[in-house]
Formats: sequence, structure tokens, C-alpha cells
Amino acid sequence: MSSSTYAMRNTLWYLLCLGVLVANVSFCFASKVYVVYMGSKTGEHPDDILKENHQMLASVHSGSTEQAQASHIYTYRHGFRGFAAKLNDEQASQISKMPGVVSVFPNTRRKLHTTHSWDFMGLLDDQTMETLGYSIRNQENIIIGFIDTGIWPESPSFSDTDMPAVPPGWKGHCQAGEAFNASSCNRKVIGARYYMSGYEAEEGSDANVSTFRSPRDSTGHGSHTASIAAGRYVANMNYKGLAAGGARGGAPMARIAVYKTCWDSGCYDVDLLAAFDDAIRDGVHILSLSLGAQSPQGDYFNDAISVGSFHSARRGVMVVASAGNEGFAGSATNLAPWMLTVAASSTDREFTSDIILGNGARITGESLSLFEMNVSTRIISASQAYAGYFTPYQSSYCLESSLNKTKTKGKVLVCRHVETSTESKVAKSKIVKEAGGVGMILIDETDQDVAIPFMIPSAIVGKKKGEKLLSYIKTTRNPVARIFRAKTVLGAQPAPRVASFSSKGPNALNPEIMKPDVTAPGLNILAAWSPAAGNMFNIVSGTSMACPHVTGIATLVKAVHPSWSPSAIKSAIMTTATILDKHHRHISADPEQRTANAFDYGSGFVNPARVLDPGLIYDSEPADFVAFLCSLGYDQRSLHLVTRDNSTCDRAFNTASDLNYPSIAVPKLKDSFSVTRVVTNVGKAQSVYKAVVSSPPGVNVTVVPNRLIFTLVGQKMKFTVNFKVTSPSKGYAFGFLSWTNRRLRVTSPLVVKVVPGKHGLVR
Repeated sequence: MSSSTYAMRNTLWYLLCLGVLVANVSFCFASKVYVVYMGSKTGEHPDDILKENHQMLASVHSGSTEQAQASHIYTYRHGFRGFAAKLNDEQASQISKMPGVVSVFPNTRRKLHTTHSWDFMGLLDDQTMETLGYSIRNQENIIIGFIDTGIWPESPSFSDTDMPAVPPGWKGHCQAGEAFNASSCNRKVIGARYYMSGYEAEEGSDANVSTFRSPRDSTGHGSHTASIAAGRYVANMNYKGLAAGGARGGAPMARIAVYKTCWDSGCYDVDLLAAFDDAIRDGVHILSLSLGAQSPQGDYFNDAISVGSFHSARRGVMVVASAGNEGFAGSATNLAPWMLTVAASSTDREFTSDIILGNGARITGESLSLFEMNVSTRIISASQAYAGYFTPYQSSYCLESSLNKTKTKGKVLVCRHVETSTESKVAKSKIVKEAGGVGMILIDETDQDVAIPFMIPSAIVGKKKGEKLLSYIKTTRNPVARIFRAKTVLGAQPAPRVASFSSKGPNALNPEIMKPDVTAPGLNILAAWSPAAGNMFNIVSGTSMACPHVTGIATLVKAVHPSWSPSAIKSAIMTTATILDKHHRHISADPEQRTANAFDYGSGFVNPARVLDPGLIYDSEPADFVAFLCSLGYDQRSLHLVTRDNSTCDRAFNTASDLNYPSIAVPKLKDSFSVTRVVTNVGKAQSVYKAVVSSPPGVNVTVVPNRLIFTLVGQKMKFTVNFKVTSPSKGYAFGFLSWTNRRLRVTSPLVVKVVPGKHGLVR
């Protein structure tokens, strides 16, 4: 049934209700949708089936054909017989007793078993959004560009079934190459390009590229990120049986444009910039980049991603980027204020392996290994199996050739680990296996909680559990252990928590702009992969996985509010985020589960249930970014080289803190300081907001005015935030400012660092 037909039928239903309101209230207002199931289909003509359905309905509507037709919603006549209709309980009961009726049951709302991260975040289904007044059907006109490792277009996540024609504004291209031709694109993956000139310039044109010289993805990373943001519904997505269930991306009807820039050794700047250039011309609306520089990041215009995203933002293209996986303070990258930078956090789903010791103790570790041990076996520290010129300490890290095969054979080894890469952890299981070991327990000294697909029965434990394990080995005459296969565990707590590998603030380039901006699921995420890399689906961790979650949310915002600027969309995502976990406690951070702060999670954990109705937004125009650059010392000449227009520094901000950003950071507060912000009303026309402040310790924060009274949608109002030092403090302190009314809360983190005053005293 077409949407127009359905709308006409609802209108008829409403008019009929008006006509019978006095005579039969229950007819309209106690009714709900029921399914009338009538078994397998017969050989009847479709028109005869529809006529019979109407006759059955008329019989419970006092013989009224009009009421019967108005109540009818669907006829099922292809795979099975039946219909759906609006009925009250009595009418449903009557129909259930009619000849040929197998059952009558209410139209229960079923939740999609989506990618668990989306379910965990509380992403509303399309029907619920429609009920709340938000139509996200326009997502089919939103084009997301992925600058990554390419795509595996045949994945079910990228099917174009039931998708309409490509949006008319699309100017992109499907570039042919190795194992990829024009027909590899479809109505879902509407464009694909690849770039390797920069790669070949550095590596040589005859470099051994162990991947496809085309947009096809050989590593899986690009397919993974694209399916998280915009993958179609897949009925049975799993990784070797783990995390089984239906899955989809955040914006499953959005279009995908692929820009493959990343090869064996990485992604070169000239290729990245070429991709940005093409993407802007092609007509993408949002760009997603799960890549970046290692910290420290260079100056904005010495950094390809900063440059590309600057010009993208000036053309109205939103850029979402990952913060990085280095995990220490000040390591966040992709720091420019014209992009949205994403940290990584957990969901409440884990993949664990149980380790049973000889004394009956049970230790739980992280793993994706489906191998398990049938019996308990002798367990030793890898330091006891040292070989050749290696010291016991060196061998404890299970380095290549460091293990004595005689001592290792048939045993479970406990190895230490300090590196962050998945490959290095998998490699250790291979080293143990080749030395004759039958199992491995890896003590991850960085406590990352990342599950890994090991080559033998294996599990990862943190430092505390590792110490317990080593103590058992030292104090037991014949220590034994058994490692079980990995399993999926739901309900893990606390959740979300910020992943230990997620790069953190402060912004090492300009601390006046707080980074990262938000956090999203990035730990053990299931999504599409490349069969060339071994699997159709995979479970992977990183801020690379967190980034496309926010890309998907940004796509939904763009679909509902197509005229909003990238800054407006960013503001909506940031100011509706939460700093509380699912048990309404403050979000924690791995590995110590300390209380997290804005340098861990930015404005908080993204909240797709609230993002479409933020109430107020902090908007910025391209000219504001010019004024920001001027505040950093860019002169007019260097500015013109960037903008190629008549931009001047006449509107330069006093400090970089004055950019109309959704968070407020004051990194050098001596005595007092003030910043101004402007908010735009995008909620109800008649709206009143009150300022609620939680001041950072040692600082008094006041807001003038402390009430904002709006009378129009689109109305802008300015306010000033005043900071005053009240007591000495060390390091950064954190608070927040919320604009609240009865319905909404618009929150900005406050980040302040007090520095000594003129006389060497903190005032």
C-alpha cells in the first residue's frame, strides 16, 4: 500500500469516527490493529480475497462496507492468507470464531535485534520516531563518504534491495579496478574511488601491494566502518557463532560513497586530500574518517585531515573523525574545531573465556577464541620457559624464538603484553603454539578489555587478575588450568565506560577547544568485514568503530533537519550526550574504573534518542572559523592562502575560547575571565530556559543572563559565562552548564585550568 493510500485511509477512518462518535465510542477509541491469520494461501483471485476480507470486517461493523474498508490495513495474499485491520477486542473475538480463521492476535511491536551497540544506545526504531513526529525517510537522500580502506560491495550489509534511485544531485563515479567494475556499485554503494598515487610516490610504483588496486576492501576496516554507520539489516550477523542476531547500521537507508585511500602501510596525505576534493565535488553530505595522525598532531594547515575537513565544512559537508587509540592524556588527534572528534567506550556486551584453576578458582578473561581445552593442563609462567640468549624477563613477553620448546610443550603459558595492536596479541598465541604450548593466558598490562581471535585456547586478563594467576603458580606444587571457548555475555557492568585505549584530551594544539567531543561504542563491535581478510563479519575495537556510530547519528539528524549546518548537527550531538551510565552513575574509565571526565568522553556518551530535538544549538558559520584562526595568530596573508577569498581578521576573537563551540574550555585562568556564546532556538517558539551551573572546584561560574526567553523558532540569544578563581587548585577542573526547561536539557562541559597570578599566587 502506498503512503498516500494509507494516509487517505486514515483520513477516512478519522471522518468515520467523527460520524459515529456518539453512537459507538468503542468503535474508534478502543480499537487497535490486529492480524487475522488464515493459513496458507489458496488459489483464489486476489480481488476475491480482498472482497472476502471486507465482508468479514463488515459483519463486525454492523454491515457497514465503509467502516470495513476504513478499518482494513493490509491483505496478505502471496505467502499466506490473512489481513490486518483496526478492531476493538469484541470485534477481534468475533472474527476469531469465523470459518477459516486460524488465529487473531494483536499487532505487538517487535524490536529489531540490531547491532548491539545501537540497541544499547537506545536508537529509536523508525516507527517510534514517526510516532514522535520525526520522519527519517529522508536518510535515503543523505550521502555518506567513507575515507578508508574501501568496501566489499557484495556484503549483505550493502544490499540495495528496496532502495529508490540514486539521489539526482549525486555527481560521483564508480571507478573500475582490480576485481571491481562499474556494476560493483548499486543504489546503496552509489560511488567508489581509489587513490594510491601518494602511496606509490612513497613506496615506489612497484611496491608489493597485497591488496586490490581498486575500491575493493582487502583488510575489512572500511567495510566495518561503513556498515556500522549505514549498513542494511542483516538477519543473522555473527562472528563464528558469537554475538549472533540481526544487525544494522544507524542509518540503514543512507547512501554510501567510498574513497579508498588507505593501503598496506597507511594512508598518505596527498591521497587523503584528493579524496576530500572529490568528495566535496561529488556531493556527499557527511564524511567519516576512522583514521588520523599519531599524536602530537601538527598545525591545522600542515595536517591533511584538518585541511580537507576545513574546506569540507566551508562547503557544508560535516566531517566526523576518530580521536585515536593511544590512550594517554593529551594524545587525542583530529583536533580542529570544524570537525567532530569521537572517543571510544564500551557497551554492556563482552566476549569472555573462563579459566578454571586447579584450586577451583574461576578467572574470566577476554577472548574471541573458539578453541578450548578438554582437560586441565600444567600452567607455567612464560619466564620459566626461557630459551637461548633470552632472559626470563624477556621470555615472559613470549617474544619470537624466546620459548624453550621442551619446557613449553603441552603446557599453558602465562605471557605478558604491553603493545596495543591486535596483530601483536594474535602473534603471541602463534609463538606459543609453535613452541608446543596448548593454551595461553595473556596479561595485558594496559588493561584494554579488547577481545582477540587467538590461534589456540587463550584469554586476556588485566594486571590484577594476572597477579592472582602468577601467585597461584608460585604457591602451588602442581598448578593446572583449563581454558574454555569464548562466549557472548550481556549485561556487563559498568556500561558504558571509556575504553583505556581511547585517546584523551586536553587538546595538545589549542586547549581552548576541548577534544574529544563525544564518546560512542568502540569496544568489541560486530560489523561487516572483508572475506579477503578471512570473514564476512568481524568483531573489532578502536575509536575507528566509535566514529561511524556518530556518523550514523549525524546522518539521522541531517535527514530530519536537512538545512542544519555541520556545526548545528555537531551541537545537537554534543549537548544531548550523557555523562551517566545505564545505572545512572557517573561514567567510569578503564582500566582502574576511575570516574571519567571531559578529557575522556568530551560532552558525554551519545544519545540518539534525544539528538533530534536538542532545543538549542550552538551554531558557527565559516566566517567564525576564520575569526578563530585569526585569534591564533594567522595573519591576513596566510589566511588568504587558505580561504582564497576576501576574508579578513576584522572579526578576530579575543581568544580561541570565544569560538561559539558547544563546550567551554579556559586553559589559563588567572583571576577572572569571561566568554560569550550564542544559542539558536530550534525547539518550540515559546520557550524559556534557565541556567543550571555545576562550577569546577576552586572556580565560581556565573551566567548572565541566567534565563533565556524565546518567542520565535530560529531566534538567537547571547549570554556570557564568567569564571572567577575562589581557591588554589592544581591541574584541570571540570563542571558543566545546562540550559533547562521542563522538557529539555542542553548541556555544555566546562573545563578550567587555574594558573598562577601576577605575583606567583593562584587567585
